[in-house]
Amino acid sequence: MPNMSLTKVPAAEQEPLVRNKNFQEVALGYTPEQAMEEATRCLNCKNKPCVAGCPVNIHIPDFIAKVAAGDFQAAYEIISDTNALPCVSGRVCPQETQCEQRCVRGIKGEPVAIGRLERFVADWYMKNVNKMPEKPASNGIKVAVVGSGPAGLTCASDLAKKGYQVTVFEAFHTAGGVLVYGIPEFRLPKAIVQSEVDKLKALGVDVQLDVVVGRTITIDELMEDGYKAVFVGSGAGLPMFMNIPGESLAGVYSANEYLTRVNLMKAYMGDHDTPLKRSKTVAVVGGGNVAMDAARCAKRMGADKVYLVYRRDEEAMPARREEVHHAKQEEIEFHFLTNPVAIEGDEKGKVCAMECVEMELGEPDQSGRRSPKEIPGSNFKLEVDTVIMALGTSPNPLIRSTTPGLEANRKGCLMVNEETMQTSREGIYAGGDAVTGAATVILAMGAGKKAAEHIDQYLKENA
Repeated sequence: MPNMSLTKVPAAEQEPLVRNKNFQEVALGYTPEQAMEEATRCLNCKNKPCVAGCPVNIHIPDFIAKVAAGDFQAAYEIISDTNALPCVSGRVCPQETQCEQRCVRGIKGEPVAIGRLERFVADWYMKNVNKMPEKPASNGIKVAVVGSGPAGLTCASDLAKKGYQVTVFEAFHTAGGVLVYGIPEFRLPKAIVQSEVDKLKALGVDVQLDVVVGRTITIDELMEDGYKAVFVGSGAGLPMFMNIPGESLAGVYSANEYLTRVNLMKAYMGDHDTPLKRSKTVAVVGGGNVAMDAARCAKRMGADKVYLVYRRDEEAMPARREEVHHAKQEEIEFHFLTNPVAIEGDEKGKVCAMECVEMELGEPDQSGRRSPKEIPGSNFKLEVDTVIMALGTSPNPLIRSTTPGLEANRKGCLMVNEETMQTSREGIYAGGDAVTGAATVILAMGAGKKAAEHIDQYLKENA
C-alpha cells in the first residue's frame, strides 16, 4: 500500500545561523530509511506525468520503486541511463516547477520529493559503489564540444557512450563551467562536479583546459583538424550592468566576477590568496538564483549585513522559493520594490553608499509581469562598501564573431533549429545558455542531450 501522507519526509539542514558562517552543504539529505519511506508515497501513475516534466526524461516512477524496495544501485542505473549528471541535478534542478509540479500527489498535498530522492540515490552510489563506466569501443569519428558546463558535459557523455571520439575544450583551468564558477560550495560541492567529470573521462572523453575557442583556436580550425561536428555549449558569461553613475567604482562587482572569485578561485576556502574585497556591508541587486547565491556567499565571506535589492515584489522574483527561504533564514535583508539609481564613492574612489528609489507595480509588461515604476521623491541611501550586480548575463560574442555564417539573435544568443539544435552552419550544434541566455542547469542538460542525439543522426547520415 502507498504511503498516503500529505507531506514529504523532512530532510535535515544545517541551522541557519551556523551555516551562514560556513560553506558546507545546507541540505544534509535523506537517510536510507527516510528515502525508502518517501519513495512509498509514489503512486506509480500509469501515464507518468512527472516524466513529461523532466528535461532529460528520467524514468522517475521506476527509480523511485527501486528506492522503495531498497535497491539503490538499480535506482542509480535507471537515473543514469538518461541523466549524465545525477549528483548535480539532484541538488540544483528546480524540481518544484518541473517533475514535482506535475506529480499527482501534489493535488491534495505535497508532491513526492523527487529531487531529494534523486540526490539520495546519486550520493549513495558515489559513497558505496562509484564504479567508473567502461570506455565504449571507438568508432574513430571526432566530435568537439566547446565548454564543460552542464550542456557540454551532457552532450559529451551521450556521444562518448555511442563510441565517438569526443574532445571537450574548456576556457578555464577547471572543468565544470557554471557548476564550479557560479554555484557555491554550500549548494553544490566541487568534489561532486569533479566526480562527474572523472566519469566522463573514463568514457574516453579528452578534456582540454585553458583553451579559449575563438581565440586559441577557431571552430573552423577544429573542423579542419578532422572534427566532423562541433557542439557549442559555451554558456552565457557576459554580465549586464545598469549603466547608473558610480558603477565603475572600486567595490562594484558583477555577480559573475564575485562568484568566480569566491568559487573557482577558492576564496571560500580561506587559505587562498584570492583578490576579493572583505566587505562589511553589501548590496546585491537582482532577484534570481544568482542574486541569492551572491548574497549568501557575501554573508559567509564575513559581511555583517547583506541587502538584497529587487525592483519588483517577492511574488515576481524568479529565484527558487527554496533559495529565497534559505536566504531569509540566513539573515539576508530583502528590500523589495526598490531600485538603485546611483552608487556613491568616497574620496578614494571606493563605494560608500548606494542611492535607491522606491518602486510601485504598474501594468504588466511583455513578459506578463507588472512593470515597476519609480515613486517620485522616495529616494533613500543604503550605506554599503560593496555592490554586486546580479542582473543576468548574455553569451560572450567571441565564438559567433570568429565563426562566419553563425547566426545569432539581437541578444547575442546563437540561433538553432529547436528540433535538432543545429545552428545556421551545417555540422555545428549549440545548446544551453549560449542559445537561451541564462537559464537552469537541467534545461542546459536537456539541450545537450537533444543535440547529442541529432549529432549522432547527422554523422551517420554523412558517414
